[in-house]
Amino acid sequence: MGKFFGQLVVTGVMLASLTACQTMDTKRIKNVKETESTKKNALIFCAGPAHCEFERLDQLMIIDAEHHKVQRAAIKAGIVRLNGQSLSEPNPVYLSVPSGQHEVVIRFYPISTGKSERLHVIHNFKSKQEYSFKMFRDRSKQQGSLLDKSAPDPLCVDLKQGEKTIRRFCRPYNVLTGLGEFVEKKL
Repeated sequence: MGKFFGQLVVTGVMLASLTACQTMDTKRIKNVKETESTKKNALIFCAGPAHCEFERLDQLMIIDAEHHKVQRAAIKAGIVRLNGQSLSEPNPVYLSVPSGQHEVVIRFYPISTGKSERLHVIHNFKSKQEYSFKMFRDRSKQQGSLLDKSAPDPLCVDLKQGEKTIRRFCRPYNVLTGLGEFVEKKL
């Protein structure tokens, strides 16, 4: 009984410390000051599945893949913004980045948080514009054999500038290998 109580106390302390860290990061992100130069930044959101995360912007790590925590360097750089009340909400952060060409790496979790789909995009982001990466399944009618029709619908990600889709990336399911990679499609 004493051993069980001790394990319960240790588990409680660990959970409390994790919540405290998350609360501290939430406060740090909320305290990022908006300046005249950051008001001209492009805003980048992710949406669609139950959960998505920004892995990195150029060489700056944003959210750790293993622990799903916002990196302090990203908070210090002032590019991370809160998209809700706390980091425990779905898709809790968005980015505020200077205009120009940037590489963005996004992890989408279309089914569960155990399996991610990673998308790398290099794009020229414009000042004072809102961009969103939205993942969806392309439910178009498939032609071909029964084997082709039984494969899962391709995963697609639209890059939208405002309400207009400007780029589309799809990852078709390869029946033979079960793998595929995101390829840009013409719109």
